[in-house]
Amino acid sequence: MRYSPAGVPIVAARLVHNSVQIEAGSKRVVECELATLAAGEIAGRLEEAELGAEFRFTGFMARKNRNSKSLIFHLTDFETITL
Repeated sequence: MRYSPAGVPIVAARLVHNSVQIEAGSKRVVECELATLAAGEIAGRLEEAELGAEFRFTGFMARKNRNSKSLIFHLTDFETITL
């Protein structure tokens, strides 16, 4: 965890997604990693989350910075998925 100049806690992470989706009537395996940023109260919750557990994340995508074409997922909430 790091802190912004204003004292806001920030956690950077990488989220890993694996699923099977249906595309044009066929199964397609989807695997990807997302660069992620959590700020404020959610940063503390993310830092304490169990590695490797399954979660449902809520947030938005934005450019990494003003001049970048790279995207980063800004995490606003998450919950544990219990199977």
